[in-house]
Amino acid sequence: MRKPTRLIAFGAAGTMAAALAVPALADAPTDTTQFRDAVTVEGVRDHQAALQAIADANGGTRASSTPGYDASVDYVTDTLIDAGYQVSQQEFDYELFVVNAPSVLDPTSPDQAPYVDDEDFIVMEYSGEGDVTAAVQAVDLTLPPTAAPSSTSGCEAADFAGFTAGNIALMQRGTCTFREKADFAAAAGAVGAIIFNEGQEGRTDLLSGTLSPPQAGIPVVGTTFEVGNEIAGLAASSLTVRLATDVEVRPATTTNVIADSTSGRTDRTLVVGAHLDSVLEGPGINDNGSGSAAILETAEELAELGGTRNAVRFTFWGAEESGLIGSQHYVDQLAARDLKNIRAYLNFDMVGSPNFVRFVYDGDGSAFGVSGPNGSGHIEQTFVDYFASQELASEPTQFDGRSDYDAFINAGVPAGGLFTGAEGVKTAEQAATYGGTAGLAYDPCYHQACDTFANNSDTGLDQMTDAIAHTTLLFAQTKSAINGTGEATTKLGEASFRGHVAVK
Repeated sequence: MRKPTRLIAFGAAGTMAAALAVPALADAPTDTTQFRDAVTVEGVRDHQAALQAIADANGGTRASSTPGYDASVDYVTDTLIDAGYQVSQQEFDYELFVVNAPSVLDPTSPDQAPYVDDEDFIVMEYSGEGDVTAAVQAVDLTLPPTAAPSSTSGCEAADFAGFTAGNIALMQRGTCTFREKADFAAAAGAVGAIIFNEGQEGRTDLLSGTLSPPQAGIPVVGTTFEVGNEIAGLAASSLTVRLATDVEVRPATTTNVIADSTSGRTDRTLVVGAHLDSVLEGPGINDNGSGSAAILETAEELAELGGTRNAVRFTFWGAEESGLIGSQHYVDQLAARDLKNIRAYLNFDMVGSPNFVRFVYDGDGSAFGVSGPNGSGHIEQTFVDYFASQELASEPTQFDGRSDYDAFINAGVPAGGLFTGAEGVKTAEQAATYGGTAGLAYDPCYHQACDTFANNSDTGLDQMTDAIAHTTLLFAQTKSAINGTGEATTKLGEASFRGHVAVK
């Protein structure tokens, strides 16, 4: 049962003047050069260092509902108050998934060495609890895989025709959400589920997924393609495994931080956001200390200008890693008028990946066929044009629902943003364009304990921070409207990812 939002308001330190101190920033075209010079990568790294120190002092994590997250909230809040913003903390309740003990995936007949938890397989977030030993039965696998997503394994009830109740379902990543696969399996009488990565380039590693709350009715784990393919081969003759998960869901409370400028038209508010929480496994200094630090540095320097034409709201989301819960709660709590007053949402989630690519969200849908609401294409083009002006390549990335833009898009707010890559693998073509190492993940420490202050590209972070500063100031100053607030071409929540942890 959710309780009403509690807003804790803090005073602003001073009032911004109505006019900008830099004449070149009035009217179009807005010259962002001086502002970009003021927003420095050194300032961003200082904030990341502070977040690392917070994690070090709090068990190595800044996950929501931990002391490390609460200290991160205090740090961001104090910094924004000092800069002169009107700051509030928005508390919300959610279901916290807790792993009480290592999971088990152990072939018992034929007897083999057990697979290694957190290496060969991992429990999926919001898995059910259980300890079962049963035969494994493959469900509509596509082996070998073709172009992604080639597999529709477990995506409809018909896939389970002939499934033996009491067996463990073996399914392959692809097409539908992991939750849909798990629910279809449970409805067919499966006592557990194993979902393995699909097998194409970039889809071979350990599959760390979320089923989204509420907790599933059966234990569900994800595996590498290698392990899943091996299990499929054994199951073709006969295979029994023990599958055990010791997990629970607890009620928890965490916080969004919301900072409003004290000048500018509130009926044309620009919202700039990044999630502040890490995963439990590490300090999350790239995911998403990079985005949080970049917009915090931008906010500080924007306050120094003395005022903007349009109001700007900087938002730091909680419980993103538990399923984009903080940003969704924020949007759900908005009155219709307040939602209409948001002219655009800019999202920055992972902008310092060590093996980076300059990804821009595909607002107009021209690359992936899924667009944001009207105006999202304009936001995309603004980023693309900026990079081109700096003679820097960029490329589109899909609005696939894996970050906090999802709630805004589904509410009809034009959205866009930047991303330097997570668990995906850099191609040879990308390495030739951006540098770095082909065949290696964009962030090899993604969702791991090694996502520390050292897990960073200063070059990539600097370039992305400049783009953040440029676009934030441009939209804060413009008199132009972003086209409407129409629906996206697809309701992303129906086939989405959550918190950079795939759900399909």
